[in-house]
Formats: sequence, C-alpha cells, structure tokens
Amino acid sequence: MRSLRIATFNLENFDETEPDERPSLDERIALMRPQIERLRADIVCFQEVNGQERDGEPRGLAALDALLEGTNLEGAEKVSTRTQADEVFNERNLVVVSNLPIVSSAQIRNELVNAPEYRRLTADPPDTEAKVIGIERPIQHVVIDAGEDGMQTELLHVINVHLKSKLPTNIPGQKVDNFTWKTASGWAEGFFLSSLKRMSQALEVRWLVDQILDDDPNASIIVAGDFNAEPNEVPVLAIRGDVESTGNGDLAQRVLVPIEQTIPEPSRFTLLYQGQGEMIDHMLVTRNLLGSYRGSEIHNEILHDESLAFAVDRKFPESDHAPMVAEFIAP
Repeated sequence: MRSLRIATFNLENFDETEPDERPSLDERIALMRPQIERLRADIVCFQEVNGQERDGEPRGLAALDALLEGTNLEGAEKVSTRTQADEVFNERNLVVVSNLPIVSSAQIRNELVNAPEYRRLTADPPDTEAKVIGIERPIQHVVIDAGEDGMQTELLHVINVHLKSKLPTNIPGQKVDNFTWKTASGWAEGFFLSSLKRMSQALEVRWLVDQILDDDPNASIIVAGDFNAEPNEVPVLAIRGDVESTGNGDLAQRVLVPIEQTIPEPSRFTLLYQGQGEMIDHMLVTRNLLGSYRGSEIHNEILHDESLAFAVDRKFPESDHAPMVAEFIAP
C-alpha cells in the first residue's frame, strides 16, 4: 500500500507581472515554491491561476509551470478550465495537476442547474424585466486513475471548485468607486446577488455528485477548493448533504465528509481577515474514503491578513490562502 496526498491551494491571481510591478513573479515563486514542495502532493486542485500569452501560441499556464519547476509536480499531467477557443482563461483558472493518470476532465457552468433570473430593484435605471444571473467560474470535474502502478484501475472523481466570493456584485448606478456604495440597499442587493451565484454553484456541485453516485453508488469523490464559505454556511452544507439537513437516513452513504474537522480547531483556518481565522477552503469526501484517510494539514503558520492590504498599494508576495493537504492510503 502507498500514500496518496491530495491538496487544494488558491494561488491568488497567480500571474506574470510588468517589469516595474511588485511583487514580481520571481519574488512570488521564491516564497511559494517551498509551499508546493512541502505539500508533497500527488494531486493538487489549484484556483486563481491566470493565463499568459506567447507569440503565435494559445494562452497557456507559463506562470504555473515556472512555479512547479524543481518540485515533484514538474512535468505532471495538467488540466485547466478553458474558453470556447480552447485556451485557458485570462484570469482565475481552475487547474488540476496530477502525478497519476488523468482519465477524463470536464467543466460545468450552468449546465446541470439553469442560471437564475432576477430583476434588480436598486439598479439605476431599474430593471424592467428579470436578468439572467450567470456564473463567472465553472466547476471542474476530473477523473483520475488512482490504482497502484497501473496494476488495477481505481477511479477517483476530483471536483475542483471556486465559488463566488462574498464581495457584493456590482449594481448599475450604485457605486461611487470600487470600495464605496451609494446606498445601503444597493450594497445589500449586490450581496444578495453574490449569495445567489454562490448557491447556484453549490447546487450544481451537489447535483453533479448525485449524478456520479447514481451511476456508481461506490464512487470515490473528493470536492476541493475555495468555497468562500465557512463549514456551517449554507453553500458548504448544501454540498455536504448531511442527514441532519435532509432528515433522511437512507441518504447517509451520499453524505460528503469535511475532513478538516480532524485538524485541531485553533489551527483550522485557511484565511485571515481582520485578525480572524476563517475556514473557507475545504476538502469534502465520500464516506468510502474514510477508511483510507490518514489525516490533514493546513499550512497557515505565516498566513498574512489580506484585509491589511488596503492600507498600502503593494501586495503581499504569498497567496492570501493557506494550502491544505490530506493523506490517504491508496488501494
């Protein structure tokens, strides 16, 4: 039997920079590559990976490739979210990097769950009819063969997510500038729309999980990424599907377990905001994976407080999220 380590890490707008821009990509890599090495991960779900253009070539992931150089993930298989032109997005790609064979990959955005429609009340001028509230980022579904040394096939479904942030969605005519709203009602409606988007994504993730389990009740599934919600907030609960929520014990095998609960509470946070630790990056697994689960780590020892960035123009070189890694014993 061998160890299988799976991680999730929001790299925070990981990109190349202009020549005079600080921190530079090289400065970021110098601090963040040791974080990758420390994970010792076989599979990583990355979020907020920006794409780079090269003359005559489709937009690619040159910055991420540079970060992974010299680590155990250099040269590993890599799949990213992609545009209709079959190139990576300019900003905020989801990327799964795996040292194990990738069997298939797909991205899903308002395909299982229709985008909600809503008529904005505070828009200036007000909406005369409902508008489609589309989701900016897709869900990524990657199937990996976790069988040992190619001797057997053991499929692992990895769902990489980056749910909508809690920042209010812009409302036409309601902003003075990027940080100032004209009215409290406008801010509240913007916050409501962001919540609507986040829940739409969460429902689509849960629907995907149930479809996988409909096809194979014994499927091994991991949902990992930046949920922008803490463990007991509705988007996380919706994806988990706890019996306490559904009231139906027959659905117990479909519950997704938040394995971060095995980490001592004082260390259980992946983001610092105004001095408070928040657990918004998660790894949820099907119950059949618990027998091989050996533990989790959150590498948050030097995590900086992102809210302090408003005090200065210069950004921190590291990510504002801490990476999380879980270890399993592979079959």
